[in-house]
Amino acid sequence: MDVYAVGFARPDRWSRGRSAEQDFPWHAVEAHRPAAELDGEVELAVCGAIVQVWGSQKWARVGAGRTACPECRRLAAVPEPVSSSR
Repeated sequence: MDVYAVGFARPDRWSRGRSAEQDFPWHAVEAHRPAAELDGEVELAVCGAIVQVWGSQKWARVGAGRTACPECRRLAAVPEPVSSSR
């Protein structure tokens, strides 16, 4: 999967004692259709969190931030292209 929408762990879905969701509320969601069509939908993030998609956000930008889920960053990482040694 190389296309991801951005999901946000909504405060009404946070559980007490799970501070990681509060510290890292942004998640990657596999986008099997355009992110605009997913906007507002409740989806499962790649890390397993239940999130609401924010279609106006780009995972490439949000995933680089400090509030992105570390597990989503790891699972949604796009490998660096192999450069030529020439």
